[in-house]
Amino acid sequence: MPHIIVEYTNNLVADINVNQLLPSLHEVFLAQPETFPIGGIRSRAIALEHYYVADGADSNDAFVHLTLKIGAGRTKTEKDHTCTALFAVLTDHFSKTFTQRSLALSLELYEFGTDGTLKKNTIHERYR
Repeated sequence: MPHIIVEYTNNLVADINVNQLLPSLHEVFLAQPETFPIGGIRSRAIALEHYYVADGADSNDAFVHLTLKIGAGRTKTEKDHTCTALFAVLTDHFSKTFTQRSLALSLELYEFGTDGTLKKNTIHERYR
């Protein structure tokens, strides 16, 4: 952990540069290796083919939702700092799009306990 999931309406394909956005989001975590082990950072972006925004009247309406999943153990300050930094990256990435169309951005944090999660990861060995 952390896992970053970016869901976006497929009418944003011309506006989103996934190959730029995902590494920029990772930078937030790479700057905090003592809080988030580098070997656990994963991200993915998913274009949504089926969606409905507001009253459906404007097919140009779009949204991007970032879900952040982390394991328990970080302080409120660490979580707040991380979410604020991620949202700043997201907002900056879509700053031009905001001037051209209706767009909603959101971020949601899920924090997992130790129950119900299984992990096996040899990537961490590279960073020890």
